Amino acid sequence: MLKSRRFLALAIVLALVLSFAVNAANTAQAQAKLSGKLEIFSWWAGDEAPALDALLKLYNQKYPDVKVTNATVAGGSGVAAKAVLKTRMLGGNPPDSFQVHAGQELIGTWVVADRMEPLDSLFASEKWNDKFPKDLIGLLSYKGHIWSVPVNIHRSNVLWYVPDNIKKWGVDVPKTWDDFFKVCETLKGKNVTPLALGPNWTAMHLWENVALATLGVDGYRNLWAGKLKFTDPKAKAIWDTYSKVLDCTNSDAASLGDWVPAAQLVLDGKAAFQVMGDWWAGWAVAVKKLEPGTGFGWAPAPGTEGVFMMLSDSFGLPKNIPDKENTLAWLKLLGSVEGQDAFNPLKGSIPARLDADPSKYNKYSQSALADWKKDKIVGSLTHGAVAPEAFSSQFSTVLDVFIGTRDATLAANASQQLAIDAGIGK
Repeated sequence: MLKSRRFLALAIVLALVLSFAVNAANTAQAQAKLSGKLEIFSWWAGDEAPALDALLKLYNQKYPDVKVTNATVAGGSGVAAKAVLKTRMLGGNPPDSFQVHAGQELIGTWVVADRMEPLDSLFASEKWNDKFPKDLIGLLSYKGHIWSVPVNIHRSNVLWYVPDNIKKWGVDVPKTWDDFFKVCETLKGKNVTPLALGPNWTAMHLWENVALATLGVDGYRNLWAGKLKFTDPKAKAIWDTYSKVLDCTNSDAASLGDWVPAAQLVLDGKAAFQVMGDWWAGWAVAVKKLEPGTGFGWAPAPGTEGVFMMLSDSFGLPKNIPDKENTLAWLKLLGSVEGQDAFNPLKGSIPARLDADPSKYNKYSQSALADWKKDKIVGSLTHGAVAPEAFSSQFSTVLDVFIGTRDATLAANASQQLAIDAGIGK
């Protein structure tokens, strides 16, 4: 009896070993079968290029017979790249896969135009539906289908500061905008700019944070679902708070080249706080060589504790591409633990997956990972998650007019008309 049990155990072990060997062989064979070309289109250049290079290196290791073309068009937030992409998509010459902000930036532009293929079967085969938060999958979805693979997550609602300066000035990090307005008066009395601000897009970034704090999660979601009108008194209240916030910012905001000069005001002690995405941390660590927690500090933007306002770089599957199987292999890599942990430490972002390895990330990113797993998730307006470009591109003009006039009724009416024109809520 003992011998037969040992024989059975040995047989089971041998069967398992054989099964693993066969699976490994099948995987290697499947990888080896891929050949031909793959064109990846993005705006990751300069400091962001090493993160993309890490992904391309992994892909080349897995599929050495595929010739990969890295079609990068440089330019902040993809402004130049999107113009080139539009020409190619409308001209019937799409890249095999292209970088796009997850959510309405893709859905409201190319999905509704019937230029993309759904990725439901890919998410099912890779078992991703429980690896990404449900709220994120909701932002990736339209009419019951999923349309892109998120490779990373950035957080939009972060308040940045220098701990030693805050202590020196004798103020607390504000948890609400009412708290902030009190701090604002104290800092003005010390000739310190309370809140650093840059040009137009950073003003929109600030506006979305005020909107989230004013409306709460449900109200904010309803605004972009068309269930709450911009002319509703609840939504009009955003502009009243936003006007008070603007009174606490630097007067030269419009003349600053981008968000970095405004961030430098914080590091130089000329300004106390800045509301900006968490690429701020990547810049502070990589460029300024500061230590998270001591060289710089962070907190949720006022009134948004417990909420993670996100944006994500993602890739989809255009229709009528010549290299579909190679593209699907690329998308599988992007959504894998291996791919996300290779990319995000270099990008300064965190993985979209819930099973990432925190040890690969710095102190700030570890805190963001923890919040990503427990906070309520909403999407960013400025960075393409909740509204189509037809809205956001015109909304910047509404902001410019409001900054000059401070007319909340005019801004609310104009915003509602933009929402109607962009089909928000349809």
